[in-house]
Amino acid sequence: MLLSDFDYELPDGLIARYPMPERGGSRLLHVGVAVEDHHFKELPKLLDEGDLLVFNDTRVIRARLRGSKATGGKVEILVERLLTENEALAQVRASKTPKPGSIIRFAADCDATVTGRQGDMFSLRFDRPIAPFLECHGEVPLPPYLQRDEESADDERYQTVYANLPGAVAAPTAGLHFDQDMLDETRAMGVRHAFVTLHVGAGTYQPLREEQLEANQLHAERVEVSESVCDAVRETRASGGRVIAVGTTSVRALEAASDGGLIRPFEGETDIFIFPGYEFQSVDMLLTNFHLPKSSLLMLVAAFAGYDKVMSAYRHAVEQQYRFFSYGDAMLLLPERG
Repeated sequence: MLLSDFDYELPDGLIARYPMPERGGSRLLHVGVAVEDHHFKELPKLLDEGDLLVFNDTRVIRARLRGSKATGGKVEILVERLLTENEALAQVRASKTPKPGSIIRFAADCDATVTGRQGDMFSLRFDRPIAPFLECHGEVPLPPYLQRDEESADDERYQTVYANLPGAVAAPTAGLHFDQDMLDETRAMGVRHAFVTLHVGAGTYQPLREEQLEANQLHAERVEVSESVCDAVRETRASGGRVIAVGTTSVRALEAASDGGLIRPFEGETDIFIFPGYEFQSVDMLLTNFHLPKSSLLMLVAAFAGYDKVMSAYRHAVEQQYRFFSYGDAMLLLPERG
């Protein structure tokens, strides 16, 4: 398949630039044998006792900083990853590409020195610990397609209610629909919960460039899948339950930890790229949002539920005016084989 096969027309008015007033207020498109329109609050009706919901518990850091070069030129950086207490890998936007040795000055007279480059990312060394500085002076790294600056409400709403381990620069957006009541309701009906960690990187927004899918490569992201998660997956399947990944990041974490049909504890980096033809090993259902055209996330969804079915579901969602992307509506998908 080709990159252009994953393009689709989306009216600008269907991009959800703000969340719904309530987390569970979104719509839910159920894509199984047929395509059915639901509200997200109806999700428990589509689950069974003995199922397992797998969430990504990464926490979004305030990763965007605005500063200036010695010449006065404006600079915007998006911290991709903290390497040490004072060093980070970041995207840098400036009128001219900064050279090694360049100084970028931020608020509170904080300086960062450009020490090198790794592909399209820059290595920066700050003159103080980065994490507390970001917490005080950084901005919520909203996706570029929202085309707006952060607002106070984004501090809470661009974070899942179960976010735990800091490190992401983009939210695992399928989880944004869950409030505490929904978590409690699903547990009470006998649906188990498990938590993996995948620190979503800024590369999730970067478009794929090569028309041949196999020629593209994703940025690596940090993943942790614990022994307890592996046990929960094995026990669920052994008892006839379904493993339901909440978001494409949970899928990538589970599949990165799977090999030969077995899932094992995994801690490290993954650049796993899932597109049609991939055989899933540890996921039986997928809850996700609607994704950008030509994105690796859309390809993952098409690999899971079938290309024709997914693209047809997207056309249905456009016709029915579903809300798209990070703050948009959700889909619950059965696998192609199901």
